[in-house]
Amino acid sequence: MGTKSVTDASFAADVLSSPLPVLVDFWADWCGPCKMIAPALEEIAEELAGKVSIVKMDIMENTQVPGDIGVQSIPLLVLFKDGKAVAQKLGAAPKSQLKGWLEGAL
Repeated sequence: MGTKSVTDASFAADVLSSPLPVLVDFWADWCGPCKMIAPALEEIAEELAGKVSIVKMDIMENTQVPGDIGVQSIPLLVLFKDGKAVAQKLGAAPKSQLKGWLEGAL
């Protein structure tokens, strides 16, 4: 399935109301580290399909949710369970570290 994009308008339905845990990747097109981790997140989304959804939010096109959450640096990964942020990871990391962190947080 891979990752999908969410917007300020779809955030409540796609993330907060999701029956599965949702990992939100806050990113921007100009962010090099964001682009570096994107392929790893796509692979992790496939590998953990059914356990977690991975979505991407462009902070330049969507400012409401990142502002409400307090996003100050990117890439920022925030894991939501039952509508609440339960874990976050700032910065780029190799796929093995990203997957290990996510599995530990699930």
